[in-house]
Amino acid sequence: MKTKILGLIMVCGLSLLSCQKEEENTTAFGDDAKVHASIDLISDDISKIIDDQYQAQEASGGRYPYTSYLPDCAIPSISVENGIWTRIIDFGTSGCQLSNGNVLKGKIIVSGSTNFNSSPYIISYSFNNFFHNNKLIGGNRTASRTYQTTSTLNIPHPVVDIDINLTITYPDGNIYTRIGHRVRECIEGYNTPVILNDNVYSITGNWSTTFPNGIQTTTITTPLIVKLNCPNIVSGEMNFVRNNSSANLNFGNGNCDNIAVYTINGNSYTISLGNP
Repeated sequence: MKTKILGLIMVCGLSLLSCQKEEENTTAFGDDAKVHASIDLISDDISKIIDDQYQAQEASGGRYPYTSYLPDCAIPSISVENGIWTRIIDFGTSGCQLSNGNVLKGKIIVSGSTNFNSSPYIISYSFNNFFHNNKLIGGNRTASRTYQTTSTLNIPHPVVDIDINLTITYPDGNIYTRIGHRVRECIEGYNTPVILNDNVYSITGNWSTTFPNGIQTTTITTPLIVKLNCPNIVSGEMNFVRNNSSANLNFGNGNCDNIAVYTINGNSYTISLGNP
């Protein structure tokens, strides 16, 4: 009798422990999903700025009309030396707001060759005391730009393969790092350089993100769709893997909103994206 009772207690205890671990894992994934979405918005803004500065430099000298995506509070300093152009974009120290509502401070340095006919075209980028919504951003890498057809669009269009190396320090002191790559294709609006708000991007890639509580790998399973006139990702899906557990984050059906759904252990939860 004592053995049966002890066995029952052990089973109940193990079940409770299992439920507790599952709940903790779900909560951790949910919190990480929000952070992940926030970091992805940072990556996307950086991608926009890199591409914008490349196009602004290529258009200089009257090659074609181009209006920068950046607001007037972003001040570029431009130099050309030994066949290399460098653009230092200063967002100031009090905060410079992009059209999507994100606030930037500090500087981004973007550079490349004056030979714009080279393919792939390599763009380098780095940061100097740069903040995105009060998060300090560090790192430096390159972006490889081509003009080609892909499985996404069979008409030649701009394709940028970005080598990611970011360190993000949150105001609470938590530090996150992301290493990997993402391919950003401009699938709409690339033939109207004067009009920027009609640009639409399809993004694929994979990377690893180091959180304070572990490492998470991410793969875009359905291309993320980004519209330049919308502050958030409008559709697409990611798969996350950490500690032999996996979860998915779905950004919706194309509407410009801040709602996403993440799924773990067969359960789905709605989360709000934005500028946390």
